[in-house]
Amino acid sequence: MTERFSERLTGLAFRLGWSAVCRVPEPVARWAFRTAGDIAWRRQGRGVQQLEANLWRVIGYDDLDPEEAAAELRALSREVMHSYARFYMEEFRLQTIAAERILSGMHIEGPGEQYAFDQMKAGRGVIFALPHMGSFEQAGAWINLRGADGFTTIAERLKPESVYQMYVKFREALGMEVVPLTGGPSPFGVVAQRLRAGRLACLVVDRDLKESGIEVDFFGEKAKFPATAGLAVHTGAALMPVATWFEGDTGWGAHIYDEIPIPETGDRLAKTRVMTQQLANVFEQAIREHPQDWHMLQKVFLADVDPR
Repeated sequence: MTERFSERLTGLAFRLGWSAVCRVPEPVARWAFRTAGDIAWRRQGRGVQQLEANLWRVIGYDDLDPEEAAAELRALSREVMHSYARFYMEEFRLQTIAAERILSGMHIEGPGEQYAFDQMKAGRGVIFALPHMGSFEQAGAWINLRGADGFTTIAERLKPESVYQMYVKFREALGMEVVPLTGGPSPFGVVAQRLRAGRLACLVVDRDLKESGIEVDFFGEKAKFPATAGLAVHTGAALMPVATWFEGDTGWGAHIYDEIPIPETGDRLAKTRVMTQQLANVFEQAIREHPQDWHMLQKVFLADVDPR
């Protein structure tokens, strides 16, 4: 694929910026990204406006005085932008973070960690389904260091192509197999093959990117999630929700929830719908517990989507 000059220039700038972030001291990088998050928050562009519309559904400020509600919402959205900035800062610098720090800095909750490894050891595939929370890239590095022996993920194809390829190489260096959402083999088919082989797939699934997802009730409104549960129904893999968040200035937290069981009755679509709703219910719980780390600056609720 031939890139235009402007795309090549964007790719070069991105590469130089990425390299610079890895070279400066971490406190400097942390300050710079936090400042950038503040600037974006103050400008209140479309992304921040959508973020606040999403957070309103999560928290629900209807019982508060309008001025008080607006102040609390703005304060929370600023926390999210700080968290979002930290996500990018740590993503760019992840290759420089020592393995010992990643392992020791991760606090795991829930019963699912050993269960997932036991399933894979027995030859059964596992799907970790995550929302856009915390640092799922760091969590991916952690699970490989923990002994997962690599995993497969699906990535939206960024533009320009050179930037997308940089992300692919970065993730592959961390032990991830990256399958493009578009412009390649069927991501469903590739992930299904890996799951049948008893491997792990880590998929971020709180927003439907192909407009072919499953409708769910999410914070009291309608939304669409990808049909990730269909992979579990199709392959027999264990579908396990996972949420990640930040702890303090340098730590990370994650909750690996119980497997969502495949219903015993119904056809494949009916089973997928039931499991997808259960997944949405778990995500609701996780996001309510850590709303400052839900980085959803895009439209996720059907009421916000352009009817065209």
